[in-house]
Amino acid sequence: MPPTTPPARALRLSAPSRPDAVVVDAPVVLAPMAGVTTAAFRELCAEQGAGLYVCEMITSRGLVERDRKSLEMLAFSPAEKVRSVQLYGVDPAIMAAATEILCGEYGVHHVDLNFGCPVPKVTRKGGGGVLPWKRDLLGEILRATVRAADRYGVPVTMKTRIGIDADHPYYLDAGRIAEDAGVAAICLHGRTVAQAYAADADRDAMAALVDHVSIPVLGNGDIWEAADALEMVAQTGVAGVEVGRGCLGRPWLFRDLADAFAGRVTRTVPSLGEVAAMFRRHGELLAGLLGERRGLTDLRKHVAWYFKGFPVGGDVRRGLAMVSSFVELDDLLGRLDPTVAFPDTAIGAPRGRQGTPREHVAMPEGWLDDTCGLGRDLSAAELGVSGG
Repeated sequence: MPPTTPPARALRLSAPSRPDAVVVDAPVVLAPMAGVTTAAFRELCAEQGAGLYVCEMITSRGLVERDRKSLEMLAFSPAEKVRSVQLYGVDPAIMAAATEILCGEYGVHHVDLNFGCPVPKVTRKGGGGVLPWKRDLLGEILRATVRAADRYGVPVTMKTRIGIDADHPYYLDAGRIAEDAGVAAICLHGRTVAQAYAADADRDAMAALVDHVSIPVLGNGDIWEAADALEMVAQTGVAGVEVGRGCLGRPWLFRDLADAFAGRVTRTVPSLGEVAAMFRRHGELLAGLLGERRGLTDLRKHVAWYFKGFPVGGDVRRGLAMVSSFVELDDLLGRLDPTVAFPDTAIGAPRGRQGTPREHVAMPEGWLDDTCGLGRDLSAAELGVSGG
């Protein structure tokens, strides 16, 4: 059994010129998820407990070219004391320029780099989770980004995977390269690109990376309950955890996580009425960000996650999936029995995408022939997708 009272620890992220640039009381990070980790969702999670809440992934080229959609995604709640953004790109100069914009114009306090996306249309062009195979290119991107961010005393972290597949790991090299470049911490998603979101996260790999580098390592994968986080820390020695799919429809997970790392054993199992209230709060925050109609339209995607396993009823569920006003929303939520207990089947159960491992990873022809990537034009890999 994992320890129930771990030593108190904070997550400290340092820029080369500024030790402890960002200090997070609980070593818990909200993983960026496309279309999910908006300013509204980040604020909702932050209301529940301590942590670092990262904005949706922004593409560096879109930011440098002042793409309207990219700029609109850079919205922050007034409550966000630490502005954290995940940046994706494949070109060192453009990544540095985008970092300058984030730090200089948007007051961002933390930049995270995504090298874990398994989406075929990205990996096919040499981006996402296959890019770290090209060690020289990875190093140039990291060094350029760290230099740009350090002008503002902003720490840079990165997220990556174990490797392309079981026969082509790169995570230990990536960790060494990151440390040498001045990266403040590295998050390891304990799966290969080929595994995507299937199979169990490999905690042995996390432990190996902890032993291999001196910078903090965060573990990502299969954190469905706070106990999973404590177990991961106990088994691997990681400095903290990054949570993605486990918090979908469950922002209160961050309350349990903050309590767990403070030595308090908590498992929140809200009633249907309490879930409905949280769902409405989510809608209020989205409406404040986007306006009532657009905000509640965006809320629709969260219906299945919030009410997973509850006997909501087909009519109400369909209505919630089409809601566009608070009058409609309140009417639908008012039809629910607030006393219904949280379903046992939803406790500790996987959420979000899972799928099956891929037999082959889409990559540019000859990608695995060597580990040199400088000079390649990978601009086609800069698509507006996220994940890792």
